Amino acid sequence: MKQFPKMEQYAQHVLVCTDNFCHENRVGRAIYARLASLLQREGLLFGDTRANRSEAPCLGVCTGGPIVAVYPEGIWYAGVTPELLEHIVVDHLKEGRVVEEAIFRNNGRVRSEE
Repeated sequence: MKQFPKMEQYAQHVLVCTDNFCHENRVGRAIYARLASLLQREGLLFGDTRANRSEAPCLGVCTGGPIVAVYPEGIWYAGVTPELLEHIVVDHLKEGRVVEEAIFRNNGRVRSEE
């Protein structure tokens, strides 16, 4: 019988675009690095509320980055700055309140131009 790897459960999965396609100067790399320290600070690295993080060289958007996507909700944030990332971690991941003003895609629904 094949042995499969074991993985700790997590509540959410955060994907960060880390290449230069949607933003300059690899700003996504800094956002990804900052995400780890924020998750640790907010107690979201272990246990039932754990948020798993992954970097992606491209999330297929190619403008408006850095891009951060949160699943299973399917919430996509654009133009993520260090300040916005802190709101995403505290408000969305920890408190369950999405950061409405920064969402450009919500579970497949694209935000309409206003």
